[in-house]
Amino acid sequence: MQHAARNYAIVTAAYWGFTLTDGALRMLVLLHFYRLGYSPFTLAFLFLLYEAAGVVANLIGGWLATRYGITRMLAVGLVTQIAGFTLLSMLQPGWTALMSVAWVVAAQGVCGVAKDLTKTASKSAIKVTAAAAKEESASQLFRWVAWFTGSKNAMKGVGFFLGGLLLETLCFSQSLWVMAGLLALVLAGVLTSLPPLMGKGKASKSAKELFAKSPGINTLAAARVVLFGARDVWFVVGVPVFLYSRGWTFTMVGSFLALWTIGYGLVQAVAPQVVKRSADGLSTEVPAARGWSAALALVPVALALAVAFDAPRLEWVVVAGLGVFGVAFAVNSSVHSYLILAYAGSEKAAEDVGFYYAANALGRFIGTLLSGLLYQWGGLLYGLVGSAVMLAICWACTLALPLQRAEVGTAQG
Repeated sequence: MQHAARNYAIVTAAYWGFTLTDGALRMLVLLHFYRLGYSPFTLAFLFLLYEAAGVVANLIGGWLATRYGITRMLAVGLVTQIAGFTLLSMLQPGWTALMSVAWVVAAQGVCGVAKDLTKTASKSAIKVTAAAAKEESASQLFRWVAWFTGSKNAMKGVGFFLGGLLLETLCFSQSLWVMAGLLALVLAGVLTSLPPLMGKGKASKSAKELFAKSPGINTLAAARVVLFGARDVWFVVGVPVFLYSRGWTFTMVGSFLALWTIGYGLVQAVAPQVVKRSADGLSTEVPAARGWSAALALVPVALALAVAFDAPRLEWVVVAGLGVFGVAFAVNSSVHSYLILAYAGSEKAAEDVGFYYAANALGRFIGTLLSGLLYQWGGLLYGLVGSAVMLAICWACTLALPLQRAEVGTAQG
């Protein structure tokens, strides 16, 4: 148990470092290009390849992690992120707008691959280390998943603040070099501290086998698509641009998003105390996923009504509503992150997790695209309506979640 806990702590710390720079990157790109006068849709477009690349990266990353080991894929993810930062730092002020956008989109695509390779490897390590320690009880696994997910999102919030701070004190390219240097230190720690073949197993031999998941994993993946699409459809572009249009400064917007994300992460970390746990790991957790999904869907409906009727001090109503949304979304996300590992087979955990987070990336892609389009068409109101529709679909998906694990052989095709 002590050795497994050590590996878990190292992987978590490595992902903290990665997430810190990833959050800073998002704020750097968003604020830098908004300051240059880019439209909401163009801002969303800058992140599209970043999100789309994650779909493929998760699928392939899970398979590669099973075949070559989680540590190696974690290292590949960190190296890829450093490469993406390097490409972004080469952006020149004298380039045309079209060339600048194309360069940023391509570099963001590299960073998108890096993010999801790193995420898949890191979350797979939780399942593997818990299984190796023979401590894979539902309670232990839920606690490890919740702490990992919550702490990394809190770190992402710190990253939002770091991105705004770097943009205020350094230029765009210098900020990227600072972040690349930080990741190089994280990479050195991973290579010298973790077993190189951790999580290595027998990988799927065909695409059919790779996609033939259990009903629980397939249903949860569908729910994950619309859950994260429902967040990003108003959070990526709509919220920061809306607050800025109401007179908030860049520093105020960045600080608020940082505090929101940190709070969101802290709620995720304590989710095991909020959700009642069962001995089999599913009989109370699945109903919790259904109940929290229904509750979450009500929040954007209420906010959409406030925006439609132009409630007094509307920006503060949105801020308060986003706080409520963050609590309910954090519990939902934490329960889902636990359930994927509960449904996954430990022999091919990396493939199962990769498949699931490919759905996560697809949801972010759809949400990011619609965030720019809906805000440009109808402001924050359209984004909130889109969020409510997606969350209703998410709730419907949770109704089909099984209350029993499939046999490992069936689950893996």
